[in-house]
Amino acid sequence: MKNILLKSLMLIVFFFLYGKNSNAQDIHFSQFFETPLLRNPALAGIFTGDFRIQAVYRNQWNAVTVPYQTTSLNAEYKLPVGHGDDFLTIGGEILYDKSGTVAMTATHVLPVLNYHKSLSAERNMYLSAGFSAGIVQRKIDQSKITTNSQFNGSSYDPTLSNGETFSNAGYLYFDGSAGISFNTQIGENADNNIFFGAAYQHFNKSAKVSFYNSSNLELVPKIIFSAGVKMSVNDYTYLTFHADYSKQGVNTEMIGGMLYSLKLDDPTEPHNIISGGAFIRWNDAIIPVVKFDMKPLTFAFSYDVNISALKTASQGRGGFELSLSYQKYFDRNNSSRDAVRCPRF
Repeated sequence: MKNILLKSLMLIVFFFLYGKNSNAQDIHFSQFFETPLLRNPALAGIFTGDFRIQAVYRNQWNAVTVPYQTTSLNAEYKLPVGHGDDFLTIGGEILYDKSGTVAMTATHVLPVLNYHKSLSAERNMYLSAGFSAGIVQRKIDQSKITTNSQFNGSSYDPTLSNGETFSNAGYLYFDGSAGISFNTQIGENADNNIFFGAAYQHFNKSAKVSFYNSSNLELVPKIIFSAGVKMSVNDYTYLTFHADYSKQGVNTEMIGGMLYSLKLDDPTEPHNIISGGAFIRWNDAIIPVVKFDMKPLTFAFSYDVNISALKTASQGRGGFELSLSYQKYFDRNNSSRDAVRCPRF
């Protein structure tokens, strides 16, 4: 167990050493472990159960400006393939982001498909390949735009033109991602697991992402490396590590940390678990997290304590997140509950 813990900590440290810059272009969550499809489509279905529904709400920068609000909703349904130990996961995610004074919104609708190939007849060990593709819509409220062109020399004059020439207030584009992951149990305890994953997002980089038709601004591809370790300390407690490193153009982001969990009832099949811990978004925020499992429901709350260059203006107040997850087995003959082998974490 000590060797496993040491290797897990080395894994987290490795991610941090190669993630020193912390400015990314895409939507992100501090509770990234509750948004697996946003991390990597190949992480779909790697959970204990037949189906899972997760929702996360984020409210950020209330102390500085008009708050940025982001919502994620994803669902996964896992089913066996044939008579072997392979599985298929179908699902999808919906993302909604509203930001800034001009209320710029982005809505993502992204179906997901993931195939899990069993690599061992003796333990849970799976190689998964996932794909996600869908539509993204972005809009802006032109009536809320104010510029220097509306300054008449002494005051703001809303009757003056703002000087901006948008051909329309919104646009659509196609977005796609692909990824792979490997997950396996550690030792003889099926509850001890580890996973690694890599995803390539926005592979259709030719998509135009601008409100100006004349702009040549293109969607920048993004690479994400993910890892997680879950292992028992004793019959009633266990540790969970998560880390992500992402690179999009010149921007990188690194986030990682740990949760310590305590089972409050039957340790072999617990229904009530309380967890606490912290994560760090490198050069940006320290994120304490509390989590409550009341199976099949899970609630988690986190708060970003800002440590970036903006901490003076924000007074250290970054943003809070609230997540809700529902996962369980179906009451059916071919449920993964009865499977000898099954992807899990």
